Amino acid sequence: MAEKDKDLLAYIREGRIMTGDEKLRLIVQLSIPSILAQLSTIIMFFIDAAMVGHLGAKPSASIGLVESSTWLMGGLGSAASMGFSVQVAHKIGANDFSGARRILRQALVCCLIWSLTLAFICALVHGRLPFWLGGSADIAADASLYFLIVGLCGPFFQMEGLCGSMLKCAGNMKIPSILNINMCVLDVAFNFFFIYVLHMGVVGVAIGTGLAYIVTAALMMYFLLVRSDMLRLLKGWKWNTEDGRPDFTPTADVVSTAFKIGAPMGLQHLLMGGAQIVSTIIVAPIGTIAIATHSFAITVESLCYMPGYGLAEAATTLVGQSIGAGQRLLARSLAYLSTSLGIGVMTFMGILMWIFAPELMALMSPVDDIVQLGTEVLRIEAWAEPMFAAAIVANGVFIGAGDTIKPAIMSLSSMWLIRLTLAAALASTYGLRGVWMAMAIELTFRGIIFLVRLYRGFWMKALLKD
Repeated sequence: MAEKDKDLLAYIREGRIMTGDEKLRLIVQLSIPSILAQLSTIIMFFIDAAMVGHLGAKPSASIGLVESSTWLMGGLGSAASMGFSVQVAHKIGANDFSGARRILRQALVCCLIWSLTLAFICALVHGRLPFWLGGSADIAADASLYFLIVGLCGPFFQMEGLCGSMLKCAGNMKIPSILNINMCVLDVAFNFFFIYVLHMGVVGVAIGTGLAYIVTAALMMYFLLVRSDMLRLLKGWKWNTEDGRPDFTPTADVVSTAFKIGAPMGLQHLLMGGAQIVSTIIVAPIGTIAIATHSFAITVESLCYMPGYGLAEAATTLVGQSIGAGQRLLARSLAYLSTSLGIGVMTFMGILMWIFAPELMALMSPVDDIVQLGTEVLRIEAWAEPMFAAAIVANGVFIGAGDTIKPAIMSLSSMWLIRLTLAAALASTYGLRGVWMAMAIELTFRGIIFLVRLYRGFWMKALLKD
């Protein structure tokens, strides 16, 4: 991280007053590396999808069928990581680096156990999952193997995410972003080798992605545990004894707080992932072309919302450290500014997506029917991007404040009561277009209710009660 970034973050911990320009610079400086990493991830998805897309509609559909299930497992892992990372951000904001390292040690143990449990579940259900999702026999075998391989790589995904999240909450956005960009390069290289040199098809995609995560997890752990000024647990190959004898035993205070923060997020990911799976079940009967188009269009749309997630990560760090430092007025100011920037950026990206939808879909697949249908659904979704941004960045603010229960309820209610109800009703008449109409309406509604919670200060009131 540049020295200017460190100086501005130090202002928060030292209780110094920041000007509007300094706040804006800090948000931008923290966001840009994360946004670049998010965009590189999307480029990776683009290239991966294009590689599979050129193998034909069935391989594309086999991955698309279980994609929402792999996201669900990833989301559950992410929730566990954030339960500990938010605590670390608060400790760093209060200049309690010893306390932050204590939480990190417990996080490593708890998250490893959690990720191994998820991997076991993936191995248990992989054979029947494609059929539960409504997939046909001609794509079930590839879908099942893809899900199994990716699921067994879950512990590496967990460690990569946990270490990256810890570094970001310490204010180091640069290293995780560089490593994530490197992971994308590795993923493309590995996938090219397994798909085109060894001709392993869908299985090759899963193996290539898994290997990229393994390498990146090892590097991320090195930079966190050995190189981080604030959080390192090792000095060379010896334990960092600044806190006395290192103790990795989970304690009730840390684990209970992590559960309080992470459990609502985990439940949200579980039910939101479940909603995505239900959406897949709604789409599956429409046909193979619809499944492939749905998967490709989601990848294209992520070009719009990944910058929002970059800003959300910055907001989580800034709000978390501001609250840890006792600067609640600064936390609110940074929250408002981050959300406004997110809306502006994603509105611009939505305009670009509407204009270039045909070209973007053509990059994903040579199949004319997929390109045409994908263009139509992307242009429906483009109208929802401003309020989608509000929901994404505001949620990052709430996470930084440790306010996760009510936002989770809001998201779940919106998803299950509005999106899925409308999707089921509209799919029979409008096909995949109806499913995406429902998505656009629901995301707009969710963004509005998140903005109301943000600007009326309910997240700060919840914090004051604690």
